[in-house]
Amino acid sequence: MTAHPTTGSLLELRGVAADRAEAVLQEALRGADDGELFLERSDSEGLLFDDGRLKSASYNTTEGFGLRVVAGETAGYAHSSEISEAALRRAADAASLAKRGYAGVAADAPRSTNVRLYDDADPVGGLAFSAKTDLLQEIDAFARARDPRVVQVSVSLAGERRQVEILRADGRRLTDIRPLARLNVSITVEKDGRRETGGTGAGGRAAFDAWIRPDAWRAQVDEALRQALVNLDAVDCPAGEMEVVLGPGWNGVLLHEAVGHGLEGDFNRKGISAFSGRIGERVAAPGVNIFDDGAIAGRRGSLTIDDEGTPTARTVLIEDGILVGYMHDRMSARLMGLSPTGNGRRESYAHIPMPRMTNTGMLAGATPKAEMIEGVKRGLYCANLGGGQVDITNGKFVFRCTEAYLIENGRITAPVKGASLIGDGPTALTRITHIGDDFDFDPGIGVCGKSGQGVPVGVGQPSLRLSGLTVGGAAV
Repeated sequence: MTAHPTTGSLLELRGVAADRAEAVLQEALRGADDGELFLERSDSEGLLFDDGRLKSASYNTTEGFGLRVVAGETAGYAHSSEISEAALRRAADAASLAKRGYAGVAADAPRSTNVRLYDDADPVGGLAFSAKTDLLQEIDAFARARDPRVVQVSVSLAGERRQVEILRADGRRLTDIRPLARLNVSITVEKDGRRETGGTGAGGRAAFDAWIRPDAWRAQVDEALRQALVNLDAVDCPAGEMEVVLGPGWNGVLLHEAVGHGLEGDFNRKGISAFSGRIGERVAAPGVNIFDDGAIAGRRGSLTIDDEGTPTARTVLIEDGILVGYMHDRMSARLMGLSPTGNGRRESYAHIPMPRMTNTGMLAGATPKAEMIEGVKRGLYCANLGGGQVDITNGKFVFRCTEAYLIENGRITAPVKGASLIGDGPTALTRITHIGDDFDFDPGIGVCGKSGQGVPVGVGQPSLRLSGLTVGGAAV
């Protein structure tokens, strides 16, 4: 992989000779197990059109480096927004404290790759600012004209172009140019004094072209409006234990939060996950196949290389209900005697890498969604999940449904409000009775938080039917 021809090396742009930086890094890593110099420049832009006007517009450029020294289970990390030889030396002195009195063996470097999962697109500079504001105004006007009950419209655009360089002690330099774009639409409707909101979003690792076509953004407007109007007629959700059918796509966020984090290598190495030490055991119903795949072209959670320089790949986590693997960065893989899976991620140069998900999902089965619903006498169909809370150590979760319906005698009936799903991931996996044939990824809106760091991710699943899930609601 080579640096972007019009951008050049971040070291060279700041007047730091590559051989000098390499010498500083080599000295810092002498006697350590692992480490790297991570450099980054990020250009980002965000616009919000709300209440009929451009409410905010921001542009931000950040750059800096982080230097990591890994000795055993300890990692020394120092970072700076100043890219200079002097700053590198200060960081090396600080990070090297992690190896004081330690003598390790340098881990093998990441393998190379010629794969590129996204083009060198520029969501920030690729479209004029005036064109972006005109687009937001056009979307706002279209949404307001769509239905007389629309009282509020909020539309936002967010774009980023991130340049990453990773320098290793052996002189290898890995580079990646990462675009990221997203368009969000939120619509509030009112009827008889009651207000409800619906929202959609879409994005990925590309310029804005795919999401600013009129057919694309109009579809987003119509979907946000549909959700809002459904909620306008919703009744209180009954509470209790019942069968639940989850729709495909974005609902994979429950899988991500309640199960995925528990399959990250650091939690399992420390023995604090509900899945620790259970490789080879049945942890889910037969037919459940769960994967993490950072190598899907253009997806929001995809990376050509992770933030340690390891090429991303498809990692099978659960196969036919049997736990077969975890997601690893270089440290967790080395300490567990395994291979890195390309899941070492960090929010920015100011953050240390750790095992993180990329695009996580469950493979499709063979049951049509309509057939699942027909078999439910009394239950809940959750079309869309919203926010939730999860305890990563045991997988206990509470998720709010933003669009849900009662299922009565095999038919979807009234939309409900106030519905939430309550349970724990390990148990929920065993209560999957039907797996749909309609796998889909989310539209490109996921952001995952862990230890104070946020990174873009993707989630996906087919429709699922679960037995005995607790539903929280306003009516009993």
